[in-house]
Order: sequence, then C-alpha cells, then structure tokens
Amino acid sequence: MKKLELDKSGTRLLDGPVGKMEVVFDLPDAAIAGIAVVAHPQPLLGGSARHKIPHFLARALCDAGWLAARPNFRGVGQSAGTHDGGQGETDDLLALCDTLRNTYPGTRLVLVGFSFGAFVQARVARALAERGEPAWRVCLAGMPYGEVEGRGPYEPPAEIPDALVVHGELDERVPLAAIFDWARPQGQPVVVIPNADHFFSGRLHLLRSLVMSHVAS
Repeated sequence: MKKLELDKSGTRLLDGPVGKMEVVFDLPDAAIAGIAVVAHPQPLLGGSARHKIPHFLARALCDAGWLAARPNFRGVGQSAGTHDGGQGETDDLLALCDTLRNTYPGTRLVLVGFSFGAFVQARVARALAERGEPAWRVCLAGMPYGEVEGRGPYEPPAEIPDALVVHGELDERVPLAAIFDWARPQGQPVVVIPNADHFFSGRLHLLRSLVMSHVAS
C-alpha cells in the first residue's frame, strides 16, 4: 500500500475506493504522538471537513501532538463519489486508516466523529476491531440512532471498544432518549453534557476536554 509523504499541514487528494478523497491534515510541530481521524457531520445538511466542530477538535488534537486527518466524505469538496448513507463512507475511512497506519506503523490511532461522522466512525471502529486491528480510542459525539430528520434509520454497531460517547442533554436532532436506547442493551456509558444542544453550542470546551482526556488515558 502506498505511503504518504507529509511535511506540512494542508489539503491532500488521496486515492480512495471510488476515486480521489480530499483530506485536510493538521501536523504537529513536534514528534507525532499518534494519528487521529476526525469525521464531519451529515454532508446532505452542509457538513464538511471544515465544519467548526471537527476543525475545533482536530486543532486541539494537533496541539497535543497528534497528526489529525479530516477527510471530506463522498461528494463533498473535491472528494469523488456520492453520498452513500454510511456504507461507502465507512469504506473510505477504512482505506484512509490503512494508509495512515502504513505510513506511521506502530502509531496509535484515534477515531473521532461528530453527528453523522460519529455514526461512520462507530462502523469503522467495529470493522477495525473485527480485523484484529482496533483503534486506540474512539470518541463519538452527537451520534444519530434511529430516524433523524427523515433520514435513516441509523443503526450504529454495538460494543465499540474503548469508546467515549458524548451527547447533549438538549440535543434537538438526536434526542437523548434515542442514544440511551442504543447504549442500554450493551451497557455502554454515555457522558451527557447538561444544557448542550446538538452542536454543543457554548459547551465545545467541555467536549474538547472530554475527548482529550479520553485519548490521553
């Protein structure tokens, strides 16, 4: 598998399963502590790698020494293909993880996703675990479950290893009760941020703190 040659932050076009995949890289100034793949929200609702939440979390990870990769899902920016409801997006992120692991062998891999990106990362995490190559840590924020705004049903896999699941108490798109319906059968803990909406408005510092504590643990 081809290795990347990265010497600075910026956007790169990588080979993906259906063509080019646009990825925004944030490289730390010092030695790389690990690799973080950060996934963006629903592209059909305007989500992209430059959305404020994945950008915010990627910068925090980069500042802590992680190489952060923010891919644009299919049909977003310069990424080839069309929206595939999560299946094709999972294949794309698995390919990206393989490329990054091949470039930095033995380096810890963290998966971070927000909203639709969390749904995809849950699938990626399960696939990697089934391959015997689990991620070091998984962080899922505002993950959809069931019907969401006429889309879905979203059915993220259960029993995701080393997963931090964060949800806003007042999430208007994915009700808190829905994520508990997903978590309850497998006893998955859910961290609830009081008074937070789907986008963690005014609470992003808390989300950042939770994510950074989890990846450092």
